[in-house]
Amino acid sequence: MLPDWKDLPDEMKNDTVKKYYKSLAKKESALIIKRMFDIWMSVLLLVFLMPVILVMAVLIKLDSKGPVIFKQTRVTAGNKDFTIYKFRSMVNDAPKLGTSVTVASDMRITKVGQFMRKYRIDEIPQLVNVLKGEMTFVGTRPEVRKYVDAYTPAMMATLLLPAGITSEASIMYKEEDELLASAEDADQVYIQDILPEKMKYNLKSIRKFSLLNDLATMIKTVIAVVM
Repeated sequence: MLPDWKDLPDEMKNDTVKKYYKSLAKKESALIIKRMFDIWMSVLLLVFLMPVILVMAVLIKLDSKGPVIFKQTRVTAGNKDFTIYKFRSMVNDAPKLGTSVTVASDMRITKVGQFMRKYRIDEIPQLVNVLKGEMTFVGTRPEVRKYVDAYTPAMMATLLLPAGITSEASIMYKEEDELLASAEDADQVYIQDILPEKMKYNLKSIRKFSLLNDLATMIKTVIAVVM
């Protein structure tokens, strides 16, 4: 559901964002259904996946020192900070030991973490974020603040809707860590080269937003993980 235009932060109020806003405002009913689906499906999956959650919690604790849940500040709708939840797939305090993006063969990733990342099991706790309304199933992946600060005026349109667990961009760039593996400055390469390309998909998804497109993206995600 969209907030009133006047309630958006000043950094989002530009002519480009307004075009996306007007487009989404015409689909208010679909956005309400999308939120209802998020609530229903996140509750259902949390109950259904509880055995997996308990098993992964034990494996993570046995594999390395540190908490089961990794928490990090990300950015969602309205350019607001929120705390994202993931199963910890890296050594404790990993963000302090390197970049905010993960590269292939990253030494910070634990053995259990490699398995979780391969099948995106580490993202299961984000169902709590979805239930709280901080995230949605399909939407632009949430970035850390330093990457959002590098957004162009047009990119700010992706903050009209909650951040997502999956998106067309995340499917197309599922091997992102390999693209960054040889970079001398992974952060810089991400901001200058990868982020703008991912945003093309994200902005296109907002322009063409529909419940059917969301469903198609979810199916593509399952196929991509299995394959």
